[in-house]
Order: sequence, then structure tokens, then C-alpha cells
Amino acid sequence: MKPRFIAALVVAGVLAPASLFAQQRAVILGANGFEPVAAVTDPVTIRDEILDHFQRSSRKISELARVMPAEKFSWAPGEGVMQVGEVYMHIARYNFMYLDQNLGIAPPNGFDYADIEAIRDKEKVREIHEMSVRHVMEQVGALTEAKLAGETELYGRTVQGWAVLLQLVSHMNEHVGQSVSYARMNGIVPPWSR
Repeated sequence: MKPRFIAALVVAGVLAPASLFAQQRAVILGANGFEPVAAVTDPVTIRDEILDHFQRSSRKISELARVMPAEKFSWAPGEGVMQVGEVYMHIARYNFMYLDQNLGIAPPNGFDYADIEAIRDKEKVREIHEMSVRHVMEQVGALTEAKLAGETELYGRTVQGWAVLLQLVSHMNEHVGQSVSYARMNGIVPPWSR
């Protein structure tokens, strides 16, 4: 064998395992080199993480409702599709409803959320939406570990309480995307994307 070929085999033999180790390390630690996050099983930690997501998504709806002109609250992209104000009130209704029907937490001061999706007045819509956000933040923030880990019903299946919170955020985020589309169709740039 030629000396150069032997040297190449030696170098390859040394570098290949080092390269494989680096690739495995990247998979184990993630591409950024940080340690992986340990699995979270504590219901209170899960609640707090979900509330953080809820709060950020709620801010987006609040901002869109603020910048959308009042006359557009009755606008819809087509026949049989939810109107702008209806989407915002739909989110608020479910903010109240999930807590009420699935966690046994009544709305504040006996507020009747059943028919709020018909409201189109911009200021009233914004007021009710903000009330629903405060209600979720206050009531969910006070939920105990036992309540979060306890069983409840959600769409015909038995789940733990924290799963209701996950559904609440998932539902809202679907409509955040819808609301962003509505805004852009009306020439409005979402404030956080400027």
C-alpha cells in the first residue's frame, strides 16, 4: 500500500468516529447545543405554560380588534363565513364556555355568554373579549394541582383538567390565524409583524 493511502485511511479512521459523535451529540442535544428539556408532568407547570401561550395569542386578537376599523366588524370574506366581530366574540364565548362547562367555573357576575357572537359594535366586542381574557387568566391561574389533574369531560371524552386549557388555546389559535387572514384581506398589517 502506498503511504498516502495508508495516511488517508488513518485520518478517516480518526475523523469518522469524531464526526459521527458530533452528529449524535447534535441529535441528542439539539442543533443549538443546549441540553434537552426534561419532560414536564407537573400540572401546575403545564397550566402556567399554557397560560403563557393563551396570553400571547389573546394579545394578538386584542391588537387586531384595536386596528380593525369599526365598519369592518360586520365584514366577511364570503357568504356563510364568520364576520370579523363574530370571530372575536366566538373566541370570547369559548373562553367563558370551556371554563364553565368543562371546569365548573362560572363566568364573572353571571355574565351570559350564549348570544354574544351576534355583537358587532367594536367597543363592545373589545370590552367583552378583554373581560373573557381576564376571566381566564384569573381563574385558570388559581386552579389547583388537584383540579388540573382531575378528570372532566371534553367533547364526549374523559380528560384531565389541563387538557381543557390546551383545547382552549388550540381553539383560539385557529381563530387567530383566521383573524390575521381577515386583516390582511382588508389591507391591515398585524401590528406585531411590522
